Amino acid sequence: MNTQSRQTSQKVKILNLLEANQSITPILALNKFGVFRLSAIIRKLRVEGHDIKTTMVRNPRNNSLFASYKLV
Repeated sequence: MNTQSRQTSQKVKILNLLEANQSITPILALNKFGVFRLSAIIRKLRVEGHDIKTTMVRNPRNNSLFASYKLV
């Protein structure tokens, strides 16, 4: 599978998850779909017209921040 096809299929899988009214985080995207750059796929979906909300979440273990995305 070439890079373009892999990116498209990853984008479709993420969109399907979002359309199922679920949120997605970078670690979930990596573990479930092998996506390293979730923010890039979210940007492509937004350019296509999808309304996706970003919520910054604080990790209680180490106080770091990460993004959680949800279709509005």
